[in-house]
Amino acid sequence: MAGPGGYQVAMTTSCSPSHAGYRFPAEVIGHAVWLYVRFPLSLRMVEEMLAARGIVVSHETVRQWGGKFGREIANNRPRQVDGAV
Repeated sequence: MAGPGGYQVAMTTSCSPSHAGYRFPAEVIGHAVWLYVRFPLSLRMVEEMLAARGIVVSHETVRQWGGKFGREIANNRPRQVDGAV
């Protein structure tokens, strides 16, 4: 399904129980939180990056997602091997 600006939003028929009832698919929530956790970005910068792709979400919503899903996403990231650059 194409969102505003032609951005493809993958609508899943099944989402994890922790993402049930949210307006956005788990992929969008996960990507927003991953951007915030992984890179030195402000919440407003994440908001602007999503808006550039046609996803309108406030920085406050990204903050709330980070509080709820940030630890889960941070724990699932690949770990860097010692000595790897």
